[in-house]
Amino acid sequence: MATLLKTDGIRTEVEPKNGTDFQLEELQKFVGGYIEIIQLNDGRIMVVNEEGKLQSLEMNDEATEIATEHHALFDGDWICGDVLICNEREVQ
Repeated sequence: MATLLKTDGIRTEVEPKNGTDFQLEELQKFVGGYIEIIQLNDGRIMVVNEEGKLQSLEMNDEATEIATEHHALFDGDWICGDVLICNEREVQ
């Protein structure tokens, strides 16, 4: 089960349409554009909008905090837009 972290703080549990792994189109829909994968250090990944800052999307405080805790961001960096967190195996 994956979690969609919205910029407004709402968390939604989601599953791949095919029941096993998310397809590119699904991931792009969740984040609203091109995807970027951020590796967390516990077997999960964070799927973010690659152009979130360029598109002036709202900062995602919770996603930024999680990525910072996992040392997945440079100091002072942040994540914008909605984010999907899932296990690595759920993205092929």
